Amino acid sequence: MDVTYEGTARELETDSGTLRYHEAGAGEPLILLHGSGIGVSGWKNFRGNLGFFAKYYHCYILEFPGFGISDPVPGVHPVFAAGAAVLRFMDALGIESAAMVGNSMGGVVGVNLAINAPDRVSRLVAIGGVGPNIFTTNPSEGSRLLQEFADEPSRDRLVRWLKCMTFDHSLVTEELIEDRWRAASDPASHASLAAMYGSKAFEAQRAMMSKIAPYWANMHKVRCPTLLTWGIEDRQSPPDMMLVPMRLIPEAEVHVFPRCGHWVMIEAKEAFESVTLDFLQRTAR
Repeated sequence: MDVTYEGTARELETDSGTLRYHEAGAGEPLILLHGSGIGVSGWKNFRGNLGFFAKYYHCYILEFPGFGISDPVPGVHPVFAAGAAVLRFMDALGIESAAMVGNSMGGVVGVNLAINAPDRVSRLVAIGGVGPNIFTTNPSEGSRLLQEFADEPSRDRLVRWLKCMTFDHSLVTEELIEDRWRAASDPASHASLAAMYGSKAFEAQRAMMSKIAPYWANMHKVRCPTLLTWGIEDRQSPPDMMLVPMRLIPEAEVHVFPRCGHWVMIEAKEAFESVTLDFLQRTAR
């Protein structure tokens, strides 16, 4: 099976711009939703897992609008643009319902879809990110580093954030640093980062949240089986965040990985793949 970048890359023209994605495998659809962060993309999040999951599912790694790969949707917050893009993507490909795996922001997108479009999400695996800070500070250490970078990008600030994402700092190679620094230089990618983590954006979001109920207040409406996965050393989304979704989502399960930071699917690759596959197959309906 060809799971290279070139062999899996696809494009989809929609009425809100071009969506780019990667596709491999056959069978039941599995949509992989990437997180936010510096120089992020769906391919960078899940390229190491695609070959494994494509043995069992028809996998799609969707690139969200505005992160430098799919066309941006001007004037729309990246999280909302991502959720709308998932539905637009599914409609265009005739996917009525799919299992979803979402890293960080991708998990939030998946939860929002499970709340607002429950028939479209059959099972959900979230990798950190979902829920509110209970005991830890908000913003978290990782979010504060993202805010610093969004306000004033520098290579040093990128390196500090990358090390915050991992328990094993040997994963922060020169190749990774150069790749993320190059991608972060794309104006569309940085605009999405600033829209989520810049100082002005953060204050605007804080003001908005004082007027409306947060998404996690509606997590009791999630009806699909849900697996919450977490690295115990996560400094972007500290583990106390899992307590509310664990309690509110009716069919929630939790798996915590030792000696692991925010990028569970990378840092605990084999264990994550095994736990996720078991969950997806066991909860199939």
